Amino acid sequence: MTSTSGHSKTSYSNSVEPQSTKRSARVERNTLETRVLVEIDLDGDGRTSQDTGVPFLEHMLDQVARHGLIDLSIQAKGDLHIDAHHTVEDIGITFGQAFSRALGDKRGICRYGHAYVPLDEALSRVVIDLSGRPGLVLNVDFARGTIGNFDVDLFREFFQGFVNHAAVTLHLDNLRGRNAHHQAETLFKAFGRALRMAVELDPRMAGITPSTKGAL
Repeated sequence: MTSTSGHSKTSYSNSVEPQSTKRSARVERNTLETRVLVEIDLDGDGRTSQDTGVPFLEHMLDQVARHGLIDLSIQAKGDLHIDAHHTVEDIGITFGQAFSRALGDKRGICRYGHAYVPLDEALSRVVIDLSGRPGLVLNVDFARGTIGNFDVDLFREFFQGFVNHAAVTLHLDNLRGRNAHHQAETLFKAFGRALRMAVELDPRMAGITPSTKGAL
């Protein structure tokens, strides 16, 4: 694969298949740095299939799928000979695009979701608003800078890519924790639980957009 220096992604192609009635989507994003394919079903049962070359991110996205009851398939090939930055960021971007496509017009959804998740000494809180406005607040003081060979700075790149392209407001707070693996895992499990709550269909809002503006 041909690589470029820096973060330039001026040459790329996107292929998006139409949304199905089951709130699913398939998005392919190809750049000079990465090739990413994401398939998502918001009404799934937590099945996941991943081949990205970034094992720890796959472990975290397994948590999102399982606890969010989202079926998720991610295939990615990136310039990992440089580092994982472009691959992780572009997975976040493509995941966000697929999520937005699968969600559709947002009529009848709960819109807001939140979750607290503990793991031993660690505790995290995630709150999401499927607002149509991208915004990220990520507060976590990781106990160390790497988990295995995964740079914890890349979590921000993943979530920033997701919120920018899913057009959601996302607050992630690690409230306590001494083990970096536990801190990360509670964040991603809570993220999955919050997504599950937000995309849930509310029978009292059937056919209604959950906003006083009438649009999201």
